[in-house]
Amino acid sequence: MPETRNSPPAPEVDPGHEGSARRPRRYRSPEGRGEDMQIGIIGAGNIGGNLTRRLTALGHDVSVANSRGPHTLTALAEETGAMPVTVEEAPRGAEIVVITIPLKAVPDLPSGLLDEAADGVAVIDTGNYYPRERDGRIAAIEDDGLTESRWTERQIGHPVVKAFNGTYAQDILDRPLPPGDPDRVALPVAGDDEPAKREVRDLIDALGFDTVDAGGIDDSWRQQPDTPVYGLRGGTEAVTKALAEASPERTPGFSG
Repeated sequence: MPETRNSPPAPEVDPGHEGSARRPRRYRSPEGRGEDMQIGIIGAGNIGGNLTRRLTALGHDVSVANSRGPHTLTALAEETGAMPVTVEEAPRGAEIVVITIPLKAVPDLPSGLLDEAADGVAVIDTGNYYPRERDGRIAAIEDDGLTESRWTERQIGHPVVKAFNGTYAQDILDRPLPPGDPDRVALPVAGDDEPAKREVRDLIDALGFDTVDAGGIDDSWRQQPDTPVYGLRGGTEAVTKALAEASPERTPGFSG
């Protein structure tokens, strides 16, 4: 998860809180699934760190940044071979950029953050809004009805694909399985940019997970915190059902 946490504290469903989950066999996607990509990751907490571990293991060229500077990422870089960089440098030349930081920190990202990214860059937003525990009240989300990821899009000036926001960080390491395995976990993925969404879904497949198209960014409330799919470890059928059962009403626990 991000540099503080990407989910509320226990006892609520907490995809950043690791319990005694069953550990299925590890899965590594076959060689030659496509060209290795340049990927920038902004945020080196649990989600960002574990994505760095998996994506470098798949052979991608990963640059990783956090708010404290590259010197704090030495251990992760030595473990994975990723390049520790500044936040400004992480997106340069990247075909995929992962933004995995607390929502309250998104407005502090540098202006023109994606100006030097590759053409058609896909931006993954893993963020969640926790007004009481972390982020403070954001009027555009609560009063104007923006989804969390639509708000993030407006802050960075670029479309995003919402994914991994309800995923337990440790599952990225422990639960990948090959296509067709009956225990393979599925992740919801929302976004308006169809080519970018397809690229993200293909990447998630290579990481060892199925995906379910959760619609556009204005539909991404279906996977926000305290919805049925949030923290769900289920296959495509269970995830599809959970998305359909979601309510657009924000619960009191997730209102400022």
